[in-house]
Amino acid sequence: MARESRAQIRARVHKRIRRRVAGTTERPRLAVFRSVNHIYAQVIDDLQGHTLAAAATTEKDWKAKGGNVEGAKAIGTAIAQRAKEKGVTKVVFDRGGFLYHGRVKALADAAREAGLEF
Repeated sequence: MARESRAQIRARVHKRIRRRVAGTTERPRLAVFRSVNHIYAQVIDDLQGHTLAAAATTEKDWKAKGGNVEGAKAIGTAIAQRAKEKGVTKVVFDRGGFLYHGRVKALADAAREAGLEF
């Protein structure tokens, strides 16, 4: 019997999470994606189908930080600032099927410290 890959398991868990977590205009979704080398965050209004703010370690300014915990903290702060510029203070956190640990937790904590309310 074939085993599921980690990516398939994460996708299945993410689908399960998305059944319950949806972003609205008043409270958009803060979606996190973590790759081996980088981390990405988006504030998404699912009703409109629009990304309100985004930040990633692939941006030119973040090249030195990389996708480590330090980079995740910087992205968390940046996404919070960009969301606040758009008038968003409350979000629903979507961990994207990843464990709430390490880089994902660091991003969430930094976003909270920068003023986003989960």
